[in-house]
Amino acid sequence: MIRLIDVTVNKHADRIEALLKTLPETPGVYQYFDEKGDILYVGKAKNIKKRVSSYFRQDQLLSPKIRMLVKKIYDIRYIIVNSEFDALLLENNLIKKLQPRYNSMLKDDKTYPWVCITNEPFPRIFQTRKRISNGSIYFGPYPSLRVLKELQELIRKVFRYRTCNLNLTKESISKHKFQSCICYQIKRCNAPCIGNETQSDYRKTVLQLEKVLRGDFADMVQTLKSEMMLHAGQLEFEKAQEVKEKIMLLEQYKSRSMVVSTNIKDIDVYSIISDEKSAYVNMMRIKNGGIIYSYNTEIQKKLDENDEEMLTLAVHELHEKVESTANEIIVPFKLQLPESYLKQTIPLKGDKKKLLELSERNSKFYRLEKQKQSLLADPERHSKRLLQTLMKDLKMQVLPERIECFDNSNTQGNYPVASMVCFINGKPAKKEYRHFNIKTVVGPNDFASMEEIIYRRYKRMLEEDKPLPQLIVIDGGKGQLSSAVKSLMKLGILGRVNIISIAKRLEEIYLPGDSIPLYLDKKSESLKIIQQLRDEAHRFGITHHRKRRSKGTIFTTLTDIKGIGETTARDLLLKFSSVKNIKRASLEELEECIGKAKAQTVYDFFAAEKEAGD
Repeated sequence: MIRLIDVTVNKHADRIEALLKTLPETPGVYQYFDEKGDILYVGKAKNIKKRVSSYFRQDQLLSPKIRMLVKKIYDIRYIIVNSEFDALLLENNLIKKLQPRYNSMLKDDKTYPWVCITNEPFPRIFQTRKRISNGSIYFGPYPSLRVLKELQELIRKVFRYRTCNLNLTKESISKHKFQSCICYQIKRCNAPCIGNETQSDYRKTVLQLEKVLRGDFADMVQTLKSEMMLHAGQLEFEKAQEVKEKIMLLEQYKSRSMVVSTNIKDIDVYSIISDEKSAYVNMMRIKNGGIIYSYNTEIQKKLDENDEEMLTLAVHELHEKVESTANEIIVPFKLQLPESYLKQTIPLKGDKKKLLELSERNSKFYRLEKQKQSLLADPERHSKRLLQTLMKDLKMQVLPERIECFDNSNTQGNYPVASMVCFINGKPAKKEYRHFNIKTVVGPNDFASMEEIIYRRYKRMLEEDKPLPQLIVIDGGKGQLSSAVKSLMKLGILGRVNIISIAKRLEEIYLPGDSIPLYLDKKSESLKIIQQLRDEAHRFGITHHRKRRSKGTIFTTLTDIKGIGETTARDLLLKFSSVKNIKRASLEELEECIGKAKAQTVYDFFAAEKEAGD
């Protein structure tokens, strides 16, 4: 018997349970609706009953977003199909038509241009940003306008076709309604408008042009070579030379594309990089051993979908969108696609592996580009989103607008120091950085040192009535965190601020009172900002520690002299800048700085040291 998780998860528990019992165990598409009859979600399944029931089982671990979806479901409808492949096609069509709230969809790319070949007796070829369902053929979309411009220049030089908007029909041409334009004079068009080219000849030109747009350069070059030899055999040398120039243009254009392997004829490559909000997909078309096309797209996540689900959606969408002829795809992992649909290759080495790595690089750069665009467009919104994500991941009740991070540094207990860095609204606030010299701890004791600096820092802030940070980050594990918590408890502010620690070995996040660490996703922005805080605190602390250690070493050399204390050593260093200069100084120069008695002591010490060295 199917049992629901809880009536609090879905208030229509009895109704849903009855619906689940009637579902078929066949391939098909299921749809979820709310009480108002609005579509919530469309999904496909090999077995509708098993797939839908999995949303409602008590032992099923569901993400918060899926729990929200399940809570809203009032009605379940389904459509039975013959195979998993039919279910994939139907799901895709329904998502496009209904646009359910909880389905992920490729972002609109209306800004990317296409090349259109119109559905006319004498087709026109032009660039457009709109796709119209009128029988026209579209190639693209082209993310790079430079690539599209180069391609247009190529086909304009190689093929003669019309660029006018005239309504060319047999009737209008026979009635001599039109006159030839300058394109006919410069041999860029054969002037079908005045009857100089038949519809069948013009169609042959368009078919050849389509091959080039699809990347079939090898077939096109071979056809032209045969045509050139035919003209040469008939002593039509001018026409043969004209065809030869077209061949050279095509081969020159093809040589600029990256040649992978002549053994790879027709294949598509897909890769994906994702974060918490979106997935970034790259698709590359390989034709006759060369990369002829690359396309990037972003898919926004709706139900915490994994990379496998996101890439499955992208492959089906893009394969259909660009009208790919490839029967094989290179992917980083096995996808949820019907076996009869596309052959999947997951390469481990060789040319195909290199292609996958290149595609992954494109995905990474596309994600970086999108992030930079978002930051430039609205930096405040970007910062707030980061802080909201951090607040959610750390289960905080307030936005961590001010974060302070602490780190200790010492050399076997000598010259112990600590550092504190501050981030405000997700960005370093360097004027707020602070150094601490450890005063009460003897020897290498990181726990006691952390307890001291936390107490000193926030005792002073309370005394000066300054606002406390919303989050404190400690560089270290449970021990350092416990020490910091002791100080906050002494000051009575433990509940007023949030505090965590980050351990370096596995990047575990520890919270007070919880021995089990929190592991954030390695790709998450929350972990990255915590790591950035930790690394900045470490850098800032190490810099201060090195300065103090260097200074301490110099002081030790002078204070080792019997009768010379820190004050005298400081006076000497201020006067002579270094111990080396002090050694070279005359007795008179030393007397001017520290008096006769101490000057004689220092002079004799270094003189004896020099004699011992000799």
